[in-house]
Amino acid sequence: MRILHTMLRVGDLDRSIDFYTRVMGMQLIRRKDYPDGDFTIAFLGYGDEQENAVLELTYNWGQDSYDMGTAYGHIAIEVDDVYEATAKAQASGARVLREAGPMNAGTTILSFLEDPDGYPIELLGKGWQGSVDAD
Repeated sequence: MRILHTMLRVGDLDRSIDFYTRVMGMQLIRRKDYPDGDFTIAFLGYGDEQENAVLELTYNWGQDSYDMGTAYGHIAIEVDDVYEATAKAQASGARVLREAGPMNAGTTILSFLEDPDGYPIELLGKGWQGSVDAD
């Protein structure tokens, strides 16, 4: 068994694809309209989905926003340098929720960004160990 993808509902698919490709460095793997269901899905990631888990963005036609709820946590993405990646994302227009630095009550270096729909994205440096708290 393996994780295939994580799905997020988005209010503007093109805006979200732009964010995840331009700011987060993912590639658009495929996109498909489903006219009978009034939705479009797009799969993005850092490599072939046969080998890597990917992100599925689902746009339900005519729905431009969603309630976050209190159960959702975040997407975690490994980067070479958290400080550099955070600065680069911010310079590209990403909203930084938590500046790069050591986690609360620990030493793991992390930061948090927000995607255009408000989903938190945690950036972790290579070699991080175990789970971390989101403060």
